[in-house]
Amino acid sequence: MATDHVFNPEALEGSHSESRPEEAPFENSLRPTHLGDFIGQDRIVQDLTLAIQAAKGRGEPTDHILFSGPPGLGKTSLSRILAAEMGARLHATSGPALERPKDLVGLLTHIERGDVLFIDEIHRIPTTVEEYLYSAMEDFSVDITLDTGPNARLITLPVKPFTLVGATTREGLLSAPFRARFGLFERLDPYPAAELIRIIQRAAGLLDMEIEADAAAYLADRARGTPRIAGRFLRRARDLVQVHGHGKLHFDAARETLDRLGVDANGLEEMDRRFLQCLANQGGGPVAIKTIAAVVGETEDTLQDVYEPHLLRCGYITKTARGRMLTPGGAKLVGFQFPTQGNLPL
Repeated sequence: MATDHVFNPEALEGSHSESRPEEAPFENSLRPTHLGDFIGQDRIVQDLTLAIQAAKGRGEPTDHILFSGPPGLGKTSLSRILAAEMGARLHATSGPALERPKDLVGLLTHIERGDVLFIDEIHRIPTTVEEYLYSAMEDFSVDITLDTGPNARLITLPVKPFTLVGATTREGLLSAPFRARFGLFERLDPYPAAELIRIIQRAAGLLDMEIEADAAAYLADRARGTPRIAGRFLRRARDLVQVHGHGKLHFDAARETLDRLGVDANGLEEMDRRFLQCLANQGGGPVAIKTIAAVVGETEDTLQDVYEPHLLRCGYITKTARGRMLTPGGAKLVGFQFPTQGNLPL
């Protein structure tokens, strides 16, 4: 089976994440290439190892896999590793790129037996395209209608057995029939600081860059439990060290890097603070996410996928049926005091 990878980073740029197109080469150079190199998500790594070994023993592709979780936790990396471990080719696209059924059919016709089709933001696939995936996933065939009216003909196009890997930040938006066709469901969780330190140290080694332990810990503590953000911090720190002529990345350089990026002692960025300030300006909430998006100048999806999860995990906001509210902890950060004790969120 071929071992080359057909991977198109540009196809993934439209997804909601903290990544930036110009940083794609940097991220790709630091991605682990084997499961043994992947740090964290131990249960998922064990599940994939077992699935790969079993599939290889049968000479079949693995079951279709759905990865879910916040952006930047390794869904794309695991998909690439899966293809590499199976000795297969990886075909990558994104949900918004599959606008019409013919876009999907064009991809499926180029798939060889055992290949991996990776679809990022899979919950954004149009319904008409999703229905074509049903038969491709289950029966490895696609029904195509040619012509219209009395001349209409139905042609069944065979598809070689493959593995579909879907990645989503909004698993709840997937329809039940679509979700049921996946054999493995893996949710990635934010990384503890100890694992992020190991990831930063590994990346620094790949970049031939010395980093002190306390500097790695400082960056890890403020990376929101996300390797992608930790990598971004490391890149900016590398620039600072290079320009200032330091031999290694020390604690003061790490702190200066995050100060320049506007990351405060609580790991909050400018958009986080604007989110909290919006709630404070509305008496602590509740405030609808649509209103918050209009006030801070960001899309609802980005707020919900990128910024809100971190604020919720830190206990700075809470979600209610009527909208988002500040917690006492969040109010303290922005210097807000609730008018009366009765207004404190539960």
